Amino acid sequence: MKRFLRAILPLLILGGCGYAAWWFIVNRPETPTMEAPPVVVRVEATRLKPESYPVRVRSQGTVQPRTRSMLLPEVAAKVLEVSPSFRPGGFFREGEVLLKLDPVDYETALVVAKAALAEAEVVLAEENAKAAQARENWRALGKTGEPGALALRVPQVAKAQADVDAAKARIAQAERDLERTEIRAPYSGQVLQQLVDVGQYVNEGTSLGEIFATDYIEVRLPLPEREMPFLDLPEHFRDGSAAATGAHVSLSTPGGGKSTAWEGALVRVESAIDESTRQITAVAQIDDPYARRDGKIPPLRIGQFVEAEIQGEVLEGVFVIPRRAVRAGNEILLVTPENKLQRVTVTPILGDTEKIVISAKNDGPPQTGDVLCLTPIPFAAEGASVLPLIDGTLETTGKLPEGPPPGTVEKDKASAENPAGSPKPNGSRSS
Repeated sequence: MKRFLRAILPLLILGGCGYAAWWFIVNRPETPTMEAPPVVVRVEATRLKPESYPVRVRSQGTVQPRTRSMLLPEVAAKVLEVSPSFRPGGFFREGEVLLKLDPVDYETALVVAKAALAEAEVVLAEENAKAAQARENWRALGKTGEPGALALRVPQVAKAQADVDAAKARIAQAERDLERTEIRAPYSGQVLQQLVDVGQYVNEGTSLGEIFATDYIEVRLPLPEREMPFLDLPEHFRDGSAAATGAHVSLSTPGGGKSTAWEGALVRVESAIDESTRQITAVAQIDDPYARRDGKIPPLRIGQFVEAEIQGEVLEGVFVIPRRAVRAGNEILLVTPENKLQRVTVTPILGDTEKIVISAKNDGPPQTGDVLCLTPIPFAAEGASVLPLIDGTLETTGKLPEGPPPGTVEKDKASAENPAGSPKPNGSRSS
């Protein structure tokens, strides 16, 4: 009997454990299910309406003088005097004496040239007298006919006349050299660089300094080819006519601090487009940049870097869309009347870092009155539900998605069936 119990007892225990395991599997509690509520995203939006957009093309460049010159002496001498205006930054007027060179050698040369002229004139007078006497002698001898040129001393008279003309030319040359000992300004301007001073000996061609004209300055402004049709460019043609008077330009210095602006206009367009950048260069002109202006505006300086804003034409009937509302590939998000997202690809007319401009006269979307989503949504699905705040007002032109309000979670079916206050079954959960 004991042997039988020893043999059957393990089998009974195993059987009981297997039955218990089977019973728990068959009668396990039902796992509660939870349904996520529809996700409704609040977005900021605006209603599109056509408007006028004045084109402002931005560029940048460096201030350059319209004329820059190196002063070079045409005679060799020592510098005797330097004008107070001939200093870096000094202003001068046209015809003003900037430097004086030692004129002694050239005054001496002028005196010698005048003496040579007097001597040549004496010789010419003698030859003319001899020629007249030769003609009288020919007649006194009773000879007929016209005497020869040699008998009348025509070659000698011609040589004497040539000597007189050469002496006069040497006097004119000596006077010019003497005049050139005074270095005068060829135009009104400012000194950029001074290279010589009093006591220095200079030869012909020695650089005395660098000057530039101050009646107006120029700024070369590269323009994108795409924005050129919207600008009033002063195109000049071979017959001398011009297509436009030139757009208005406002120049300013970049960076912080007090804002300073200078007004000018485009005066010409260079002949070639840069093949590497596909940009054409327009030249802006600012008249009298060194004149005193109201508001303590400082003068423009040569080599100064400036930013330019060029006035273009006014575009009518366009949508101006903030850049933050534009996704990659020029895609925007519209909110339909059912508060669903609609992805639309647009073609900008022009744009910058802050906005893009598109035409309001489209066959397809966007149209006037459409709602533009301004909130950047990283992964915006077509047809996703949103709750738009249109121009500061919460508007729901359509029905909100069915379900509980945003932020709530439905209870599972098993928990919903339990009466209030009744104990929950084992393993059940609620939100």
